[in-house]
Amino acid sequence: MNFIWYSFILILAGILLLRIAGRKSISQMTLAQTVVMISIGTIIVQPIVEKSVVKAIVAATIFVISLLILEYIELKSNAFEKFITGKSKIVINNGTLDIQNLKKLRLTVDQLEMRLRNKGISNIQDVKTATIEPNGLLGYELQEDAKPLTIGEFKRLMNTYFPVVPTDVATQNKTSHKPDIFQEINEKQQNPNYLQ
Repeated sequence: MNFIWYSFILILAGILLLRIAGRKSISQMTLAQTVVMISIGTIIVQPIVEKSVVKAIVAATIFVISLLILEYIELKSNAFEKFITGKSKIVINNGTLDIQNLKKLRLTVDQLEMRLRNKGISNIQDVKTATIEPNGLLGYELQEDAKPLTIGEFKRLMNTYFPVVPTDVATQNKTSHKPDIFQEINEKQQNPNYLQ
């Protein structure tokens, strides 16, 4: 019965160790970091298993149930979610690097620039705010002048410089100038003329 409590203790120890280890997803880890993470998982499970299949199954079940309970508590409590997953860290603020947070995250400027380039950003000054999210991914918001033009903005711009044509005139122009390419289909002909 003690191995049940050992499972809970080892889960909490594993969470704390992985929080200390950093916030990088598997795809962002170096080879050494991946080996360390896998080793931590193996070390945590080792005391529980003790060559007993039943204990291994029960321990694995406890791990899964604990994960589900943790996720449920995270949904209900913001403070608990912040404790378990952490919160975003700002690394760029108004085009300026936040060196203190980069040091806390153990992230070099070159690594940050690589992430920015992967997002299509070539200049740090174009970034209004950039954060490293709890899952290790980069979140960002561009400066107003660096944002791409949206369809809504384009429509407003077009309406400003080109007056809107009334709907009935536009419909008449369409029907008079362009043939309906679906005319034969709309008339429910089985074989269009050009296919015969």
